[in-house]
Amino acid sequence: MLDIVLVEPEIPHNTGAIARTCAATGARLHLIKPLGFDISDKMVKRCGLDYWYLVDITVYENLDEFFMKHGDKNIFLATTKAPHAYHEVDMSGDVAILFGKETAGLPEALREKYYDRCIRIPMISEARSLNLSNSVAILAYEALKQQGFPGLLETGSMAKTQ
Repeated sequence: MLDIVLVEPEIPHNTGAIARTCAATGARLHLIKPLGFDISDKMVKRCGLDYWYLVDITVYENLDEFFMKHGDKNIFLATTKAPHAYHEVDMSGDVAILFGKETAGLPEALREKYYDRCIRIPMISEARSLNLSNSVAILAYEALKQQGFPGLLETGSMAKTQ
């Protein structure tokens, strides 16, 4: 199982696109307050289009509530400041990947506490970061690849049957 955790997301379009990725992959979506928008915001729904009924979404008052309910085993923190690239870690089991808010990333104290679980997407030094929804998609599919794409269709309707 894959859990995508957004810590204090600010932009409804990003969260809507991430919800769509979660719906298409079967990943669970966890939102940590404060949110920069109302979850019923039409822009969030618009980006998720007609996939909302497929999203397993839970909202938490804060990170402490999330950790109380789920613990901190098998978590990874996505950050541009990470010491490891995402392809260097084992995400073959059940994992949760935490992503910070668009303007500030994850809190420094959290990054320090889980230093060895911080992962990054390689990019050129001049680039500050990728869009949050793109980062979630890249890391989600890496985790799912390592897990063998459980429950996902690997062929489309164009596949020829013999």
